[in-house]
Amino acid sequence: MPNANGWLHWLSILVLCSLLVGCTHAVIREHHIALAPADARDTWLGGQAHQALAEQSDPDGFALLADGKEAFSARVGLIRQAQRGLDIQTYLLGDGQTTRLILAQLIKAAEEGVRVRLLVDDIGAIGQGDRLAALASHPSIHVRVFNPLAVGRGHMLTRVLASVVDPAQQHRRMHNKLWVADNSVAIVGGRNLGDEYFDANDSRNFADLDFVAIGDVVPALSDSFDLYWNHGLAQPIERYHQVDDSAWQILKTELEDWLDNNADSEYFTELRRKPRSAPPWETLHWGEGLALWDTPGKLSSTTPEWRDTLLGDLTAAASLNQHLVIISAYFVPTEQGVKRLTELADQGVTVEIITNSLESTDAAVVHGAYAPWREELLSHGVALYELRPEQEAGADEDMRVPGASASALHIKALRFDDQLFVGSFNVDPRSIYWNTEIGVLARSESLIHAFNELVALGRDPSLSYRVVLTPQGELNWHLERDGDMEILTTEPGSFWRHFNAWLSHTLKLERWL
Repeated sequence: MPNANGWLHWLSILVLCSLLVGCTHAVIREHHIALAPADARDTWLGGQAHQALAEQSDPDGFALLADGKEAFSARVGLIRQAQRGLDIQTYLLGDGQTTRLILAQLIKAAEEGVRVRLLVDDIGAIGQGDRLAALASHPSIHVRVFNPLAVGRGHMLTRVLASVVDPAQQHRRMHNKLWVADNSVAIVGGRNLGDEYFDANDSRNFADLDFVAIGDVVPALSDSFDLYWNHGLAQPIERYHQVDDSAWQILKTELEDWLDNNADSEYFTELRRKPRSAPPWETLHWGEGLALWDTPGKLSSTTPEWRDTLLGDLTAAASLNQHLVIISAYFVPTEQGVKRLTELADQGVTVEIITNSLESTDAAVVHGAYAPWREELLSHGVALYELRPEQEAGADEDMRVPGASASALHIKALRFDDQLFVGSFNVDPRSIYWNTEIGVLARSESLIHAFNELVALGRDPSLSYRVVLTPQGELNWHLERDGDMEILTTEPGSFWRHFNAWLSHTLKLERWL
């Protein structure tokens, strides 16, 4: 009879076998590249962008997408307007009404001859392998998952169990979010694919921000997509999920039937009623942009030196002498970061930080790594604002997310004097060391003015708490409620949220968040 170790060995094998939802299959992995700039100019989008740029002296144009419904409409518009290629990179892929409409539109675009490349982090594909494989069964649609596991793909629980084999590798994720249509128009920012990113969730939505861009920066962003797409960590979904060649037709029918049955939903009805703004190239801020991204190999290497990451490139490219604004959904400054921020404040640089409150965050453990640094930051004159989960009914909707009972900040943006960076990068160790990220650093006077208006909303006491340090060294939270100013002396939030934040701090999880 086997001893205890023997039983454990066979039990491990049994568990591993149970995780084998699918195994790898022989699939040809082709090398793809973005549409050549010369060919891009021959498309309708390329022609429109070229005409707009010809009237400007600056090489790039940018627009801010703060409104969730506008961000969704822009994406659907690019799918419908593309003629040659659509490249989409995302960390998460939800299964809601917005995602179903996008998938249906991608199939329609592919039927009209558009090549579609969809790159999803493997965590975002959990439980959706068959659907993604069905999508990829269309000859013009290609789907790859980044940093995949061949086992445990059906459910988050089985995925976590499978990750035990190599937890360090599975802790590293592709966090990039990027859309490129005909290598002519790009969207880069914080939004994943899911209802909560487009103000379509009835219970909880995210306030988020994207750049729409045209110009020289777009081919550079396409280069980043190609690097990830052709990297060894990007694998065809068909290697893990087998479907019939006609599976896309069944998926198409299912999506169309669902959309027909839900065409009169409140969200879709409001989208149809919403007046369409001018195309992006008619409402852009002109300037110069620099595309920045982590190398895809970051996920397969040892812990990098921060200067060799996107943060290092951003720090080298940005100049800072007067004003730093950080809007970060997850803000974990660490001892080194706090030292740098307080040095800047002591040197006369205005430093403002907008992040989630304990009440609004979807990750209280992250709040626990931020909260202990507040007194130190405030004592040096750093301004702290924390987004409230429920704002006043009359609050401006550019940062408030209407239609939901609660909201959370998901924006990742940094202002360095007259430069603005928008992307997927949070100011936390996870974005620096563990995830890959992407974004664009832009210099444009009118763009900074537009961003300043968004920052002013973030400071609004009807939307956010202003965290204040009293002369006695105590924290207060200032807010406006029903037109009256109030001061809270105890941090708002449930016992469970406070406990999770305390546990995170006690266990010193800061470096992993």
